[in-house]
Amino acid sequence: MNAHSEETTVEQAAEDFAAEVARWREVRGMPKRALAQAMGFDPSHVSHMGSGRTKPTEEFARLADKALNAGKAIWRRWCDYEQARHRGRRPPTASPAPRRSEQPYATGSALVVEHDAAHLKYDGHSYRLTMRRLLRNTGSEPVTRYLIRVAVDRYPGDPERSNAHYRAHPLTWEELDLTATCRGEAMRWQVKHDRDAFKEVWLVFDNEHGRFPLYPDESVWIEYAYTVGDDKWGNWFQRAVRLPTEQLEVQLAFPVALDPVVWGTEASMTAEASPLRTPPLRSEDGGLRQFTWITAAPALHARYRLEWRFRAGPERETDQGEFR
Repeated sequence: MNAHSEETTVEQAAEDFAAEVARWREVRGMPKRALAQAMGFDPSHVSHMGSGRTKPTEEFARLADKALNAGKAIWRRWCDYEQARHRGRRPPTASPAPRRSEQPYATGSALVVEHDAAHLKYDGHSYRLTMRRLLRNTGSEPVTRYLIRVAVDRYPGDPERSNAHYRAHPLTWEELDLTATCRGEAMRWQVKHDRDAFKEVWLVFDNEHGRFPLYPDESVWIEYAYTVGDDKWGNWFQRAVRLPTEQLEVQLAFPVALDPVVWGTEASMTAEASPLRTPPLRSEDGGLRQFTWITAAPALHARYRLEWRFRAGPERETDQGEFR
């Protein structure tokens, strides 16, 4: 999956490189500023690399792979880029359009998350995640799409083994079974990046029956959900605050028979991971043990990570995964 053919363009190889860096930042929970500091670069350079305004370089690939402990995955993307750059290509028949730096949303839009609620349920074999977000458009232009991501890491302590695992067992759209709705309408979705262990998807505010953009001063609930087997998921769930958020809620539900225990940490752009300031609240209902954690006004770019362990049931290797 995602093998680079002889027809891979320089532009596509550069996008693949940026996506690989983004994937490992997601997995490692490292903001752009922290990565830049670890690499000795200015934060703007890392941002420009991710948006395509700066082309991949050998030094950047080497330092990013080391800082993110990516097991040569980033370095291989750099090699793919170099091969594409040096490969003989036919001259273009017309001048290509200038590459624009990508903006997540339309100019003039400004999204705020009034309420962010995530529910993860494990049935002993797979995880089903349901995300509900109340979005408010505080800008001056309609919002027509919303970006979601998934990044997983099967063996976080052994990146080369993890990379090999996902090359042999990539995440597939069939197993994810992604669904999304808004105002009771199904949302169309478009793939932005499709990698073995990293997906980015635009949820679009329209479908075959019509359009329903989020206009200025309006608020709307969107809901999306997907599934991953426990062979590709793991024992932690991390949330990154990418937009101004008023309330963040996470609920985890596991079979009582597994005797699960849960704990968590939080990290910011200026501080390393520390224990959550308040513990997850525990309850039991219908054979499920639930853990609920809520915080108000989380800091922008903060990362909250809940981890768990099953004290009963068969022993299994530690996995890790992350969905947003």
